[in-house]
Amino acid sequence: MYELFSDELKKLQGRFMEMGVNISEQIYRSTKSFIDHDEKLATKVIEEDQRTNNEEISLEKQALEIIALQQPVATDFRIIISILKASSDMERMGDHAVGISRETIRIKKDQHTKSCEDKISGMTMLVREMLENVLDAYATLNEKNARKVATMDLQVDEYYIMIRNEINEMVKKDPETFTANYSYIEVSKLLERIGDHIVNLAEWIVYSRSGQIVELNPGKSDPDLLHKLVNEKINSKKH
Repeated sequence: MYELFSDELKKLQGRFMEMGVNISEQIYRSTKSFIDHDEKLATKVIEEDQRTNNEEISLEKQALEIIALQQPVATDFRIIISILKASSDMERMGDHAVGISRETIRIKKDQHTKSCEDKISGMTMLVREMLENVLDAYATLNEKNARKVATMDLQVDEYYIMIRNEINEMVKKDPETFTANYSYIEVSKLLERIGDHIVNLAEWIVYSRSGQIVELNPGKSDPDLLHKLVNEKINSKKH
C-alpha cells in the first residue's frame, strides 16, 4: 500500500518540479521581451499563462486525491500540503511574468534607460538562480539549502530599491521623464514580488520537514537592514 502511495507522491513531485522549470522560462522570456522591446514574445508569454493555471489546478486535484485515497502519515501529509501551497506561489510568479510582458506592450519602443535595464537583467538572473536552487532543495527536502535561498532575496530587494531611487532622481531633474521610465519601477517591483514568492517556497520546505511555519524573508524580518545596505552601496560608489 505504501509503495503505491510513494509512487503517486513521486509523480506529484515530478509535476511540481516541471511546473517550476516552466515558470523559470516564463520569467526569462518576459524580461527578455521587455528589455528587447519584443512585443511578439511578450504576447506569447501572456497567451501561455493559461498553461500555468492549468498546471496548478491539475496539481491541486492530484494532491487532494492522494490525501483522500492514501491517508498519508503526518510527515508525508506535510510534504503534500507544502506542494499545494508552493504551486499557488508559482502560479502567482507566472502572473507576475505576464505583468512584465504587459509592460513590454505598453512601453514605447524608443524608451531606453540602459542602467535600469542592466539592473533588471541582473534581477532576472538572480531570481532564476533562486528558483533553481529552491527546486533543488525541494527535491531533497533540504532545509539548510532552503534557508540559504531565502537570504538571497535581500539582493533582489536591493536591486528594486536602486532602480526606484535611480528613476526618482531622474524625475527630480526632469519630471517629464516619469511616464517614460515608470515601467522600470513596475517591472522591478514584479521581479521583487517573484523573489518573495520564492522565499515562500523555501518556507514551505521548512514546514514539510519540521511542521513549523517560519518567516524567512530578510526584508520583512528587518526592513531597516535593507535600506542600510543600499545606502552603504550608494556611499561606497561616491568615494
